[in-house]
Amino acid sequence: MLKNIPSIISPELLAVLDEMGHGDRICIGDGNFPGASMSSEGAILVRADGHGVADLLDAILQLIPLDEYVETPCMVMEITPSDKEKGVTAPIIDEYKKIVAKYDERGAKTFGEYERFEFYEQAKKCYCILQSGESRIYANIILQKGVVK
Repeated sequence: MLKNIPSIISPELLAVLDEMGHGDRICIGDGNFPGASMSSEGAILVRADGHGVADLLDAILQLIPLDEYVETPCMVMEITPSDKEKGVTAPIIDEYKKIVAKYDERGAKTFGEYERFEFYEQAKKCYCILQSGESRIYANIILQKGVVK
């Protein structure tokens, strides 16, 4: 057991975060995210069943910084045009922006969006895919790790 490590961070996730270097990325997928198939191209798959993305994001950002050398180290999935037409929104993204602002002075400026299928392609290139149990849709986020100072 360790001190000052959020209890939501499993030993496996802690090891992955430690192994990640500057510029490596972690994708936190919601419960609908195809983490197992996305990780088949080499990303490490870590499961966090029963945990929401916002809680995982908050815990992870206590341990790693976001990349200061890129404009948008936080990337979310853009809502598809057909879902926008139906009035689908992703209020969880506003929650993420508040969490990020606690750890990075750039706050909401750290966020960008990938079109759905581009998000999937980028997720395949991540060092790790963290599969959560999040039930809200469009709750996926990719973080790019910065330099620990």
